[in-house]
Amino acid sequence: MHFQWYPGHMTKAKRAMQEDIRLIDVVIELVDARIPLSSKNPDIDQLAAGKSRIILLNKSDMADPGFLDLWIREYTKKGYLALAINARKKNELKKVNALIQQACKEKIERDRKRGILNRPVRAMIVGIPNVGKSTFINSFAGRACTKTGNRPGITKGKQWIRLNKQVELLDTPGILWPKFEDQTVGQHLAFTGAIRDELIQSTELALDLIDFLTENYPGTLNQHYHVEERQPSVDTLRQLAEVRGCIGKGSEPDFDKAASLLLDDFRNARLGRITVERP
Repeated sequence: MHFQWYPGHMTKAKRAMQEDIRLIDVVIELVDARIPLSSKNPDIDQLAAGKSRIILLNKSDMADPGFLDLWIREYTKKGYLALAINARKKNELKKVNALIQQACKEKIERDRKRGILNRPVRAMIVGIPNVGKSTFINSFAGRACTKTGNRPGITKGKQWIRLNKQVELLDTPGILWPKFEDQTVGQHLAFTGAIRDELIQSTELALDLIDFLTENYPGTLNQHYHVEERQPSVDTLRQLAEVRGCIGKGSEPDFDKAASLLLDDFRNARLGRITVERP
């Protein structure tokens, strides 16, 4: 399957980020802890050159805990400050505030020497669609500052948000990059819902997910759906459709419905804590 999605509003958003970056002290990038590499936008490194950088591995409660520390170490080696978070838990966000202060300690010290005291750190929050930026901001600020939703592309414009006396945050729309050089990246983004389902072939994607789970998390599909895993993935999906009552015309299995059910269960961690990418 070929994955590609770059709506026009993303070009506009990227241009706006280029204009706003001069106002920023630190760039905070949210990635999906289940796909920490595929969900990191390579364009951000160029946009944020010379700025302090923080990587937040969001949705860590859905990711395999065995890989979280490995990914944090991986990004730390590359010069980022990194932290695994669940944006829905407000108590975890205190660590984020401390990380922002750590990232900007040189800037804060320069301000102090110039006699500028208590000027808030200005942070830009970036990330691909559906990575949880709006939920993070609302939890961090303690109020509903931005619209949230479980589909990509809800945040369309930029807005400044005063989080506390120490931090001002510039929210930006989620953007992807113009071309996936590696189609595996597109596949992983589609697994987690970062690419709109209307633009993908859900049955083919579900078959890919079955192959991945069978190889890397054996027993998961059998445990949740009571299906046989040692068979071609299309037969596993057919059996899943029959077990879960996804039946169409002529009493034939409804593959699309079964595929949607499987993808939804994966995206909402009903299959357990699963990490698709390993460092």
